[in-house]
Amino acid sequence: MWLNLIKEFLQDLRKQKLRTSLTIIAITWGTIAVVTLLAFGEGLGVQLIQGMRGGGNQAMIFYGGQTSRTFDGLDIGRRIRFDENDVTMLQRSVPQIEIISPQYGRYVNLRVGSNGTNTFMEGVDAGFDEMRSMYPVAGGRFLNSRDVAEQRRVAFIGHELADQLFTDGQAVGQSMQIDDSPFTIVGVMSEKMQMGMSNGPDSRRVVIPYTTYRQMFSQQHLNSMVIRPSNPAYQQEVESSVREIMGRKYKFHADDSQAVHVWDFIEAERIMSQVNMGMKIFLFTVGFFTLLIAGVGVANIMYVVVKERTREIGIKKAIGAKNSHIVSQFIFEALFICLIGGTIGLIFSASLILGVQALQIEGDVADFLINPVLSLDAMAMTTGVLTLIGLAAGIFPARKATLVDPVESLRYE
Repeated sequence: MWLNLIKEFLQDLRKQKLRTSLTIIAITWGTIAVVTLLAFGEGLGVQLIQGMRGGGNQAMIFYGGQTSRTFDGLDIGRRIRFDENDVTMLQRSVPQIEIISPQYGRYVNLRVGSNGTNTFMEGVDAGFDEMRSMYPVAGGRFLNSRDVAEQRRVAFIGHELADQLFTDGQAVGQSMQIDDSPFTIVGVMSEKMQMGMSNGPDSRRVVIPYTTYRQMFSQQHLNSMVIRPSNPAYQQEVESSVREIMGRKYKFHADDSQAVHVWDFIEAERIMSQVNMGMKIFLFTVGFFTLLIAGVGVANIMYVVVKERTREIGIKKAIGAKNSHIVSQFIFEALFICLIGGTIGLIFSASLILGVQALQIEGDVADFLINPVLSLDAMAMTTGVLTLIGLAAGIFPARKATLVDPVESLRYE
C-alpha cells in the first residue's frame, strides 16, 4: 500500500513540478522562520536571566529610607538606618532566610606600585558571592568565615581591576594598597554578564570582610542588607517579616513602603521570565502564520490534484475502491510535501544556529542578541505543527474526492 502511495505521489510531483516545488520552499521557509525565531528568542531570554542573576542571584537588597507616616506620635521623615545587630536579629528571627550579609560601601583609592585607580569597595560577609554571582577564577577564592572573624586584610577584586593593576596577569597572592593600607588579594572574579548595578559594575569592584571595613572606617550604619530566601517562593514572606521586625525596632509602620526600600531581584527575574514567555509566544505566532500560509499552498495543490484526477477517482470508486483508501492517498501526499519541506527547514535551521554558536561573537550587544539556543522542544513543536497543517491540507481536498460521483466522473475530461 505504502509503495503505491509513494508511486502516485511521485507521479503527481512530475505533473506539478513548479507548483509543488514552490510549496515545498514555502514550507521550508516557514520551518526556518519558526525554529530560528524561537532559537534567537530563547537565547535572548537565557542571556537576560543570566545578566539579571549577575547583578543579584535570587537575592533581595534592603535599604533604609525615610518614614512617610506618623507612628506612635513620631513625625514623618525620620531616617531609617540599619546596623550589624539587625543582620543578627533577622538571621535568628526569620527561618526562611538562607543567606544574609551586611553591606558597607564607599569609594577608595587602590595602588599597586605605580599603578593606581579609584573604585567602589564593599564590606560584606562570607556567602555574599552566592547572592551576587561573584565566582573566582581558578587559583583564587572568595572571602570565608575566618577572614571575617579575624578581620583579615584580604580582598577579592573584579577582573577589570586585576588587568589594570597587574600587568603580568598574576593578581592572586599579591599585595595592594587600599587607601594606603596593605591588603592581600585572595581572589579575582571571573567574567560575568551583569544587568542592574549600583556604583559601577562588579568587574571593577573590591570586596573585603565587613569586620575589616568597620575597623578601618568606623562606620556605624550599613549601606544595605542583602538577603537570599531559602526558596524564591518565600520572597513575600521574607520581605513582610523584615518590614515587621525592623518596624518594631525603629518605630514605623510595617506597610510604610518609604521606610524600607527593596531591590528585589527575585521579582525582577519573575517579570523577566514572563516577558520572555510573551516574546516566545509572539515569535512562535509569527512563524506559525508563515507555516499556515505555506499550508494553504499545500491545500491548493491538493485541490488541483483532485480536479485533475476526477476521472481516475471515479474509476477507482466504480471498481470498488473504498473512500478510506482515497482519503489516505491525498492525506499522505499532503503530509509528504510538508515532511520534505519541514526536514529541509529543520536541517538548515540547525546548521545555521550551530554555525552562529561556533562563531562565538562577543560584545555587549552580541552577548544578548547573537546567542541562539537550539531547542529540541522548538523543533518537536514545529514538527507537530507541520503534521497538523499537512493533515488539514490533505483532509479537505480528500473529502471533496470522496464526493465524486463515479458515473459523472467518467464524463470528465
